[in-house]
Amino acid sequence: MESFDDLLKLAETAHGHLCAGQILGVRMAMLGCCRLDIKEPRGKDRKRLVTYVEIDRCATDAIGVVTGCRLGKRALKFRDWGKMAATFVDLDSGRALRIAALESSKGRARELYPEIENKNKQQMLAYRELPDKDLFSEKWVSVRIEQKEFPGYKGERIRCAECGEGISYERFVERDGRILCLACADPPTRYYQPLDSEVPEYAPMTVTMSGPRCECP
Repeated sequence: MESFDDLLKLAETAHGHLCAGQILGVRMAMLGCCRLDIKEPRGKDRKRLVTYVEIDRCATDAIGVVTGCRLGKRALKFRDWGKMAATFVDLDSGRALRIAALESSKGRARELYPEIENKNKQQMLAYRELPDKDLFSEKWVSVRIEQKEFPGYKGERIRCAECGEGISYERFVERDGRILCLACADPPTRYYQPLDSEVPEYAPMTVTMSGPRCECP
């Protein structure tokens, strides 16, 4: 595995900038690989690792860089739990380690650099130096990965009886003898709603940020 500084540079390039969350993500992924004895996650060991991430923030990009796990490869699994945590699964041994960022790490950063007012800069410095035990909790866990969730699994492609779109990886429900995609099976819960007009006219979405865009974790 590359050095910590080299991995930080790769993470910065992938994410677009460097922040405290990136540093935390790199260290979290390095620790997970170390505990599982995966020395070259993006090299000869690339087919051994599956990673579950629990938040869609900066650290997740860094974890993907270090581990080589990608959504498109089905080796990166996203669970939207809003937690700065990740579980690293070794497919060869079956061992799995869940690592979570400690809330107390922010306080430790303030203790180390009280003279720095900017929290992101404060944490960026501290997260480089603090020992793993001050940054993370570690817990060995059991993760059951079904065959259809494995990287490389193809499976049958089925058409939705309602919208006609193809469905992969058995993401469908059968109702009254009809195969329905998840969106058609429960329309109120889907993330989009069809509009009546072909080309609607509406104002661009406005998002109000309550703070800095990237002040992690």
